[in-house]
Amino acid sequence: MLDSTVTSRTQAVLDTLNAALAAGDVDSAKALFAADSYWRDLVSVTWNLKTVEGPEGVADMLSQQLEHTRPGNFRIQTGEIPAEEGGVITTWITFETKAGRGWGLMRLKDDRIWTLLTAMQELKGFEENRGKRRPMGAEHGAQKNRTTWKESRETEEARLGYDTQPYTVIVGGGQGGIALGARLRQLGVPTIVLDKHDRPGDQWRSRYKSLCLHDPIWYDHLPYIKFPDNWPVFTPKDKVGDWLEMYTKVMEINYWTRSEVQSAQYDEASGTWTVQVNRDGEQVTLRPTQLVLATGMSGKPNMPKFPGMESFKGEIQHSSQHKGPDAWTGKKVVVVGSNNSAHDICAALWEADADVTMVQRSSTHIVRSDSLMEIGLGALYSEEALANGVTTEKADMIFASLPYRIMHEFQIPLYKQMRERDAEFYAGLEKAGFELDWGEDGSGLFMKYLRRGSGYYIDVGASQLIIDGEVKLVKGQVDHFEEDAVVLTDGTRLEADLVVMATGYGSMNGWAADLISQEVADKVGKVWGLGSDTTKDPGPWEGEQRNMWKPTQQQNLWFHGGNLHQSRHYSLYLALQLKARMEGMDTPVYGLQQVHHLS
Repeated sequence: MLDSTVTSRTQAVLDTLNAALAAGDVDSAKALFAADSYWRDLVSVTWNLKTVEGPEGVADMLSQQLEHTRPGNFRIQTGEIPAEEGGVITTWITFETKAGRGWGLMRLKDDRIWTLLTAMQELKGFEENRGKRRPMGAEHGAQKNRTTWKESRETEEARLGYDTQPYTVIVGGGQGGIALGARLRQLGVPTIVLDKHDRPGDQWRSRYKSLCLHDPIWYDHLPYIKFPDNWPVFTPKDKVGDWLEMYTKVMEINYWTRSEVQSAQYDEASGTWTVQVNRDGEQVTLRPTQLVLATGMSGKPNMPKFPGMESFKGEIQHSSQHKGPDAWTGKKVVVVGSNNSAHDICAALWEADADVTMVQRSSTHIVRSDSLMEIGLGALYSEEALANGVTTEKADMIFASLPYRIMHEFQIPLYKQMRERDAEFYAGLEKAGFELDWGEDGSGLFMKYLRRGSGYYIDVGASQLIIDGEVKLVKGQVDHFEEDAVVLTDGTRLEADLVVMATGYGSMNGWAADLISQEVADKVGKVWGLGSDTTKDPGPWEGEQRNMWKPTQQQNLWFHGGNLHQSRHYSLYLALQLKARMEGMDTPVYGLQQVHHLS
């Protein structure tokens, strides 16, 4: 290309791509991609969350989807200027498809596409009523027997689920269900969110009292309403609960409290679900078309069984059942596990003058909170990032634009920097006998989270207690219980009044087994993980999170969850998929995920 300016070089690639797509010329389109390249598509081209790799992957996707979805009109986003650094040109883009409009991020190497993110933002003809399309609210003028906004809402709440059926039912009313409920509300999709607790936010209020968000506030906004500027950096659990309750009300989500799903069954003939609900003692049958399990990655507790548990005279709790330290002052407590919950619970028990022992069963990745904020998140989610023009939306897209296949390459140098910065801290932990790891390839916390959702602790103080010997540390595996003790396989005997099993949570398809059937759970397979062939994330390579926010092998069954960042960002793409189906749009799915693992 003769013109060497960054903008014109970028525009030339986009012009060539547009021409190839308009002509249906798959070969010309794939020739624009580098040999080592990645196109990550969120719904727009694939009606899926799918990453294709290399020119041949691009060609396969386009050969199957181009006629159906017709992507084109790729442009440099208005007001943005492509930037070149280290031989890579990065530019924000917009585009259209037959069904919708989107934006994304493109990176070029040697004037070939290295990474391309295409993310649908709205469906044509079904745009959200926001901005210039916002509702009037008040109807000016005089009118007899008019219905107020409040009366309309009360009528809707009374009828939905009884006189009229929701199109979508979301099981689970934590941050995931609430975020998706808000998205669907704005898209006009009749939806009911079901939750067993008394109030929205009780999922947080009911946990141990020292719990707070370990991610900083800039990472944790919900859709539409950001936390105010004076909100604390790390939000205490009860404040999170109050925010979720407020949000549910002001976003007018149809949220049924004290409502527990007893069973769900799919009828292939009608294409609908029959969902039996106990709503505060009343039996209600819902018949939605779409069923979303938003029961949370940390939803179904892993409660191991050991010989002698039934004869133990103290109390045994899973970490999800632990309310806090107040009842255990002066008592002996053993916490089995060494990840986030285990550390938080140990620290709180120590503060309450309990005698605390942590049992570390396997190595744990630890990163100090301030180091994670400054080195790991600061460029995208911080006041400094905002000052540099990196909004929450841009940060989400930048993060989403890094293909999972190569994301670890970006993470490794960050965690190396943290390791060097906090060398004295880690030396102290190792001296105390704590077994550390940095992930199997040194890529640290984010990759561990994406691959397996466990195996780490963001240190907010508990590690120093271990270094100082205030929280006792024992390494090994539990063998059995006696009346007053936990006994490890090496014979170590730990007397205890309370044993907290901080042993994590199972795959979300365990909820499908409980609510629907084991057959359906096995049909959709394991939820979460990338297929990285690392510990607890068996191959083959998937390239996206298994079964999350996208079509599954069970028609009309979806999974939604993750941390607040993921609940915010990916709820949009799930909501658009559901809206498109409600409106009868053509949604041919490319690359429907195959099942390789059952749990």
